[in-house]
Amino acid sequence: MKLPKRRRALKNKLVFKLKSRENNPNPIYKARIVVKGYHQKKGIDFEEILSQVVKMTSIRAILVLAAKLDLEIEQLDVKRAFLHGDLEEEIYIEQLEGFAALGNEHLMCRLKKNVYGLKQAPRQWYKKFELFMTQHKFEMTSAMKDLGAVKKILGMKIIQDRSKTML
Repeated sequence: MKLPKRRRALKNKLVFKLKSRENNPNPIYKARIVVKGYHQKKGIDFEEILSQVVKMTSIRAILVLAAKLDLEIEQLDVKRAFLHGDLEEEIYIEQLEGFAALGNEHLMCRLKKNVYGLKQAPRQWYKKFELFMTQHKFEMTSAMKDLGAVKKILGMKIIQDRSKTML
């Protein structure tokens, strides 16, 4: 669509990632569109954001307790979580480089759903998730993927040797 007056389009890019899996020599090739959200301006492109982070000291404390008390540590994941949030703001992005519609390179794309990189993506996903869970009286962990015993947390490789009560 044409970019409305007094609106601006955010830049974006394709991000490629090669993921290796345990016990499988074949890598997984992934690609996703990422908006350059650092160009967003508060009050224009977003109103509120949510940035939930965990401190490394908290993770270390949990790992020490698990080792000392001989506890198992499990982890959960929600695949493509941010992509499920609905946008409240009017956000436009440029057409993806190399994929612009011939003859219509001047047109922009209006986002209706979150895209990685948007500042409001975590908040919008959490709002939708929380609403669904409370409406249906689910426990929050029931919609998450159980990844089994913890192997990696924020880039730290975790190996548990229960015979030596250590992580």
